[in-house]
Amino acid sequence: MMFKQYKVKNSNFDIEPHEVFLDKLAHEKEEEFGLSEIKFEVAIKAKMAYLILGVFLIVATGLFAKVFYFQAVNGEKLQTQAENNRGAVNIIMPDRGIIYDKNMKQLVTNSPAYDLVCSRARFSASSEEISAEIRNIAEIIAVNPDDLANKIQSESSSQVLVAENISQQNLLVLEARIGDFEECKILQNTFRGYAHGPVFSQILGYTGRINADEYSGLAGYSINGYIGKTGLEKHYEAYLRGTPGQSRPKGARLTSSKGEVVKPEILLAPIAGNNLVLNVDAELQSRIYNALEERLKDIGAKKGAAVAMDPRTGAVLALVSYPSYDDNLFSGGISQDNYNKIINDPSQPFFNRAISAKYPTGSTIKPFEAAAALQEKIISPDKKINDIGYILVPSQYDPSVVYRYGGVTPHGWVDMKEAIAVSSNIYFYTIGGGYGDQQGLGPTRIKKYLSLFGWDQKTGIDLPGEFSGFIPDPAWKKSAKGASWTDGDTYNLSIGQSDLQTTPLQVAMAYSAIANGGILYKPQIVNKIVANTGNSQETIQQYNPEVIRSNFIDKENLDIVRQGMRDGVTESYGLSRSLNNLPVSVAAKTGTAEIGYQTKFNLWSAVFAPYENPEIVLVVTAEEVQALGAVTLPVAHDVLQWYFDEKSR
Repeated sequence: MMFKQYKVKNSNFDIEPHEVFLDKLAHEKEEEFGLSEIKFEVAIKAKMAYLILGVFLIVATGLFAKVFYFQAVNGEKLQTQAENNRGAVNIIMPDRGIIYDKNMKQLVTNSPAYDLVCSRARFSASSEEISAEIRNIAEIIAVNPDDLANKIQSESSSQVLVAENISQQNLLVLEARIGDFEECKILQNTFRGYAHGPVFSQILGYTGRINADEYSGLAGYSINGYIGKTGLEKHYEAYLRGTPGQSRPKGARLTSSKGEVVKPEILLAPIAGNNLVLNVDAELQSRIYNALEERLKDIGAKKGAAVAMDPRTGAVLALVSYPSYDDNLFSGGISQDNYNKIINDPSQPFFNRAISAKYPTGSTIKPFEAAAALQEKIISPDKKINDIGYILVPSQYDPSVVYRYGGVTPHGWVDMKEAIAVSSNIYFYTIGGGYGDQQGLGPTRIKKYLSLFGWDQKTGIDLPGEFSGFIPDPAWKKSAKGASWTDGDTYNLSIGQSDLQTTPLQVAMAYSAIANGGILYKPQIVNKIVANTGNSQETIQQYNPEVIRSNFIDKENLDIVRQGMRDGVTESYGLSRSLNNLPVSVAAKTGTAEIGYQTKFNLWSAVFAPYENPEIVLVVTAEEVQALGAVTLPVAHDVLQWYFDEKSR
């Protein structure tokens, strides 16, 4: 058999990847046939193979981690943003839950409002077409085109809230022309109205536009959405907000298989937020606010607070901070001028004095100190102490130096009930710091019992921004001031002065424990949460009375304290005798706290009624009152007069 010899000629084409390298056998055949061109097989080095494999594993791991983050960790948020940004789907904002007082009086309202939202990416481009669209939109919504362009450019989100709460006239024009503006859509929203304005603003708070930080950190919100900013609106946001729905946007041209235009459809119906039913009585709240405002204005004072509680349950019946602000200003987006007026007001209308103010209590501390002395058995309630108007105390470091601690006026020989009724400083100096042959509680035991009554811890009320209170002691003074605790510090603490700081809410909670015989209840504003489902009122959450502490003071000891407070109203020497003409029996204690001014004080009144079976505790405080102007007792009198007159009808 004859074989022809062939010679592989050079080609102009590169060797293709699919060509097979010749092995040893192929090489021998080449020599046999006289072929001169030889191809070599080059092995890949092992290090290079491992390097390629390592790079592949790193890239694959990174991609997997990113996919896991997007889907498992941030999936809900990204889904919401995608739905909000897609041209085919809009979020339907649900009706926010309604808030009612204890008698089912509606305190807030929802009204429809409309916003214009556009894509920032489209309007960030520079072209005559885009500039014309911006000018046309600005003309419709009556704003400056340059301001609108700057607003769009300054936003970091992919969607820009171009116009909010559009007027009805502008809305009609915008709806007719929305098809001319690509990647813009009209979204329905809710305008939140507050029926009582400043009277309830410190309780209800307000809703405001969601900001960039909130939007990036929360799921289920649209760029034009509202969120609770303060008060109950913030604390109960998860219940009030509801669940958004989805729909096709206005202006989208949807066609059927026959080419017919189909009306926009609802893809997912929104679910309204749940309703709140409060323990607060709207009429009582208004009465206290108006009475406090009137009395403060009469004496030229500007600031005060009041809290009313049911001592049987801890239910908050009213909570007032004066002055306050109108939360309706925030519903449609507050103007800069209005915001500046509020924020620059020296009376601080935003500040909730009822739960956040830091006040010395003055003589309102004395019933608690009396209860502590009885519980510690350092004095009999019948033992009399001679109140000559002052005590003289030698310095513990230099006996030649004598300090004088005075009272308002001499009261003579007084026992515990009389000392409470007349508010004897000398008596409470004695049982607080010790004097003569009478042992005192001392700072450690005073702090112990004030703490048991809740004066150095947050009450847990369902409102944001509560102050925890503060009770000074020797360790704190050494640490904070670099000085030792003195007898004078104990005497000052014994009558509610020094560095003691409490809130009106804490004082009201503590007096509720005196009124009910020794149970410290958590203050609660919301009574229950109910489903917002038409006529049905299915209870989602019922807040039952919650006991913080009980059995820390014997009831018989509190009975002595209660009798002293009652004598302060019924006896001719009592400081609260102006309350004796009310239609029910009342017990009360007043206080005057020094605040660093010679002629200005913080005034207190704490009252509970009826005395035999208390159903309301009312604490009123007035801040920076000139001299000893009457304000807190008259407010308590006017409010309780109305309250029990109403109950008798």
